[in-house]
Amino acid sequence: MENVPYLGHTLSRWTVGASTFLALPEQGARLLNWNVTRPDGTVRDILHWPENAGDGPLWKTRGGNPILFPFAGRCFDHGERDFWTAPGGARLPMPMHGLARQGAFRLTRSDSHGFTARFLPGDEARAAYPFDYEFTVSYRFSSLSLACELRLANRGAAPLPWCAGHHFYFTLPWNDGLSRADYKIRVPASKTLRQDFGNGRLTPGPKLKAVEPLSNKLLSDTLHIGLKKNTAVLGTPENGDQITVSHGLDKAPPPEAVFVTWSESGTAPYYCVEPWMGPPNAPENQTGLHWVPPGQAESFLVSIAVQ
Repeated sequence: MENVPYLGHTLSRWTVGASTFLALPEQGARLLNWNVTRPDGTVRDILHWPENAGDGPLWKTRGGNPILFPFAGRCFDHGERDFWTAPGGARLPMPMHGLARQGAFRLTRSDSHGFTARFLPGDEARAAYPFDYEFTVSYRFSSLSLACELRLANRGAAPLPWCAGHHFYFTLPWNDGLSRADYKIRVPASKTLRQDFGNGRLTPGPKLKAVEPLSNKLLSDTLHIGLKKNTAVLGTPENGDQITVSHGLDKAPPPEAVFVTWSESGTAPYYCVEPWMGPPNAPENQTGLHWVPPGQAESFLVSIAVQ
């Protein structure tokens, strides 16, 4: 691991086999970029990061892998966005995608294959999620893969709710001469949902084929649920050039686990495939909400492999 200056920040860089990983563990535990050097010497970006991220807050940049904690997506309280009802009935603020991606972390482990960082709740986090807990993000890097574990330890006296997730921005297209329509995705879901952005409720999603081109606009903002297998695969099946995103270790994830597919536009230089513990607005919809008992911990593990 080595340090790299970037726009006033100091990034950490890992080179593991053919892969190079760039991260800023102290800010959002953010993995910014992952690229692979091919046998012919060319470089393929796996995770997109814009060449010029601009002068705004780094956590707002569309790229890398933002960590979504304690809740992924938009929360609502009786139809009002950016609020949630905590255990005991208190109405509390909760920004979209939670608190970790814009929060401070302390590096607790750094070695030749990755890092662990612990969340340091600030005023915003304490107001929105006022509990006694420890949340950590751990990355393990390999030559053509990575694994990331989100771990929530409950230090309090009452069960602790969460429904976390990831927001991977995969570079697209990653082959010269190809367009978005040349790439396909396979998500083994038995059902799709959407979130009503007006009230936070879950509604029926589009009817999709087992394999869809990423140019299909219906994929964006779709929640794929009832997963028969734990893997989503995107790429060009004709030549085996694919990315596999694995949702946990079990062959079939919990029934309320989801993959979210999203892109800002049909011409964005990325496509997002996001493994979440459950759908958005979990505290109100009570779908995919997990509870960590007092004195215990729960982990959410995802992995990505490329070929």
